[in-house]
Amino acid sequence: MIMTLQACSPPSANLYRIAFVFFAGVLVFSTASSAQTFTVLHTFTWGTDGGYPYAGLTIDGEGNLYGTANQGGDRNYLCGPANEGCGTVFELSPTNGGWGFRTLYTFQGGTNDGQGPYGRVAFGPDGALYGTTIDGGNQNCPSGCGLVFSLTPTGACSSTCWAEKVLYEFQGGTNDGFYPTGDLAFDSSGNVYGTTTQGVNYGPGTVYELTPSNGQWAETVLYSFNPNGTDAANPYSGVIFDQSGNIYGTTPGGGMNESGAVFKLTPSANGWTESLPFASFQGDDGVSPMAGLLLAPSGVLIGATQAGGVGNGGTIFTLTPSNGNWTFATLYDFPGSCGDCGPYAKLIADAKGNLYGTTQGGGEGNWGSVFKLTLTGHGWVGTVLHLFTGGADGSTPYSTLVLDSAGNIYGTTLLGGESTNGGYGVVFEITP
Repeated sequence: MIMTLQACSPPSANLYRIAFVFFAGVLVFSTASSAQTFTVLHTFTWGTDGGYPYAGLTIDGEGNLYGTANQGGDRNYLCGPANEGCGTVFELSPTNGGWGFRTLYTFQGGTNDGQGPYGRVAFGPDGALYGTTIDGGNQNCPSGCGLVFSLTPTGACSSTCWAEKVLYEFQGGTNDGFYPTGDLAFDSSGNVYGTTTQGVNYGPGTVYELTPSNGQWAETVLYSFNPNGTDAANPYSGVIFDQSGNIYGTTPGGGMNESGAVFKLTPSANGWTESLPFASFQGDDGVSPMAGLLLAPSGVLIGATQAGGVGNGGTIFTLTPSNGNWTFATLYDFPGSCGDCGPYAKLIADAKGNLYGTTQGGGEGNWGSVFKLTLTGHGWVGTVLHLFTGGADGSTPYSTLVLDSAGNIYGTTLLGGESTNGGYGVVFEITP
């Protein structure tokens, strides 16, 4: 059964960018079309390939997929908590007979390298892959304070074949943040921007910039979140830019109700000024926006919460700018009562304005789902593209999805796969 969200007036296709404001209610998903095919491209073994891929994937112009695994890799380098490898960066390449997997880099942990990547890798303006690890590097923090790295191909090889450069090791303590987790962003000059979940003086996180200079990288803390009052707190998902150079992000903590906030940083000659487009998450508005933001061309921000909402299964919300103010609206609520099983990662959109995402839980076994939202003349219609079973197909997707030019969808699951130990995750494809 499908129950659509009804608009105040039927929207036409060219109203996609402003129609977000007008929809509210509970959405019940239809089942996936039988024409779609779900395929596991790789099942992680917790060996040299890694295991537990929290983050989603990045795709290049040739259709190659790149991602990170939080643990596993070379067992000569043991990192906590499992002491079974410090994580990997991997590539999947399409071949005539399927997909070829190779490990591009294996983290070593300790004082000289990172461990435990939680975020995606992304291609910078120079063509290198950039990413973060939550641990490793400077040992002022337990297991290290985390770092930012880049990877550059070294030529033909059969295994680990990309050279790593540590761009910056976070210091923690009184002057710097620590524990970076989210996606990175780049400006036109090649500067790198991101967030740390913990901050200066052990506060609730920072937004930082890395600037290249003479082969080295210098860090600037653009904003340190305030541990007192109603400021945003503990950003997890990284940041995005708008066309004016403003920075946006979400935090699962802080805000007026300690249930999360959306923040904005505006640049000026005197530095960066923070404002909070929305800081009142609670109850039906949703709780704990772990997911990052999607920016529509009109300037509308689209985000998600992992909990709360009318159905208590999380929400998707929008923030629409108008004359210096922001209008908050709940686009829809996820059904279910699992408490924190909603989207953990940011949504993506295709050229037609359809939205795609994952839920970390939900479904009969609470193993998670992949969904699609389509705006019709009667409102938003949701379709479940895949319900995970917790078996060979994987379970618990924390990842942002990625689309190729043919409309195929790719993602990862944290757990599941063919294993007697609950599985170490998979890379999957959904073909329309």
